[in-house]
Amino acid sequence: MACINPFIHFNGNAEEAFSFYQSIFGGEVTVLSRLKDFSSPDQNLSDEEKNKVMKIILPMDNGSVLMASDVPEFLGRVNESENRSKICVQAVDADEAAKIFNGLSAGGEIEIPLTKSDGGSYFGMLRDKFGIEWMVEFAESSIWQDVI
Repeated sequence: MACINPFIHFNGNAEEAFSFYQSIFGGEVTVLSRLKDFSSPDQNLSDEEKNKVMKIILPMDNGSVLMASDVPEFLGRVNESENRSKICVQAVDADEAAKIFNGLSAGGEIEIPLTKSDGGSYFGMLRDKFGIEWMVEFAESSIWQDVI
């Protein structure tokens, strides 16, 4: 079965963002490469550009991975106010959902507070301090449980 892992683009703060995500999800960054590791002399990148993240990977306990890179200046900037995508996190219980939601929302904007529905599921949406949009859910019975 195919596996989907989010890949996020940043404007030079991918490493900072992943330090933040690591503090919430745990784990260890397994890959951290920089543009200078792949650039050629004819690219004429500034020292700042050379130190941007080419690829960073943070594996999760469930086998999925979160990946990212910084966008080089010659490709333009990522619009951090647009809806780039939403990353959906399926928590194992209500306490984990609250911990993840509260951690990710620190310094960000809550779009839908994490609330319990009449059916017993928990759901919330937010944009973290790096502009990344997240959905956090926990449900004893979820449409996702048959999929993941």
